[in-house]
Amino acid sequence: MEYKTEHPIDVMYTEEEVEARIIELGRQISKDYEGKSVHMICVLKGGVFFMTELAKRITVPVSMDFMCVSSYGSATKSSGNVIMKKDLDESIEGKDVLVVGDIIDSGRTLSNLLELLKERKPASLKLCTLLDKPDRRVVQVDIDYNGFTIPDEFVVGYGLDYDQKYRNLPYIGIVRL
Repeated sequence: MEYKTEHPIDVMYTEEEVEARIIELGRQISKDYEGKSVHMICVLKGGVFFMTELAKRITVPVSMDFMCVSSYGSATKSSGNVIMKKDLDESIEGKDVLVVGDIIDSGRTLSNLLELLKERKPASLKLCTLLDKPDRRVVQVDIDYNGFTIPDEFVVGYGLDYDQKYRNLPYIGIVRL
């Protein structure tokens, strides 16, 4: 299938490569949570494509919830302060929680989000991201499960967007603006 885009996009990881990596992550998470259930928290909007595909590959019981947070407001640079746009629907106290996001770059938003979630007393709290961009890291974030480590490029697809476009691409690509 050919996707129409307004900007040139160079494929970084094909749909098949992304799918294969998600299968591997699902196996590892299933092994690590054996005998338990995992409560997955999706960081919206970008993480939804990744989380739904990942959940289908996890063999232990799964429950889900969603959060929408931002540290950008109307600026283009992160303030480091998490603004809650949508909070969880249920308590995570005593649950084994896996936060699932699309990409970690500066680390500011996820670092603050993880601190907020720790205060809610989960039994355990781990982080899974599709992409890690360590060259942009400003705040240390411990990643338990990572799909791919990428260079400092502006990427789209598989939930990642440019101006709300290209989330639906089934691959991860570098957008050329």
